[in-house]
Amino acid sequence: MNKENMPQDFSMLSEQFKALAGNMELIIQLLDLNPTPIEIFAPDGTSIFVNRACMEMFNHHDLSMIVGVFNLKYDPYCLGHMGQKAMDSIFRGESYTVFDLPVPVQDFIEQGKTKEKPFEAAEVNAFFLPLWDGDTFVCTVCHFAIKNMYQGRADIIKAQEYIKEHWQEEFDIDKTARAATFGKRHFQRTFKDVTGSTPFEYYQNLKIDKLQEKLLDGNLSIEQIFDACGVDYRGKTYLNLFKEKVGMTPAEYRKKNGIQ
Repeated sequence: MNKENMPQDFSMLSEQFKALAGNMELIIQLLDLNPTPIEIFAPDGTSIFVNRACMEMFNHHDLSMIVGVFNLKYDPYCLGHMGQKAMDSIFRGESYTVFDLPVPVQDFIEQGKTKEKPFEAAEVNAFFLPLWDGDTFVCTVCHFAIKNMYQGRADIIKAQEYIKEHWQEEFDIDKTARAATFGKRHFQRTFKDVTGSTPFEYYQNLKIDKLQEKLLDGNLSIEQIFDACGVDYRGKTYLNLFKEKVGMTPAEYRKKNGIQ
């Protein structure tokens, strides 16, 4: 067991809480009523528990189509987006976080897991937390957090998805407008009316989000991270924009998050 997975000293807990922890029905009720979407996977990758918040978030209507049936470890969609390295890490019993995982809404409909779309498109951050019983890996508990949800106009959603797929490249308004099947001038006006920001502002905000995520990787320098995000570290544009939106410089942001 990794040191980070070592449980706290349960002898320090109250007797009343110990009694609660020994009541399986109450534990299941606690998980089911948790407002955070939760899914639990066995070491072989099989889904063994889904709480109601998770069912509601994805508009699933039949638990029997997921629990005991869905296998994260061998699901082609999840493998394609998360990669084999992530799967190996998760099912070795390690903590793992997946950022910006697209939700396969259309797949849910085709598989009969949902009768109608809960949203046009969405991305989630998934936090996998392993549970160990001594040296035995028991299961991994996945907490989902919706990061981006798109509802409404399908043409604007296509533009947002295009920007997300090409965020590391230089912004190209012509290509973005074509992705939404719009003329450039009409597209820019409509995009702002629907989202509240211009396409370029949306692109810039996405860049800042990505920089914040990658700055938490202490194995890379700030300059390397800017380069990986397609941003010139020596230029002032994104340094100033980062400070404006985050309220601190990249170096200060890292220090605040315990990264030297």
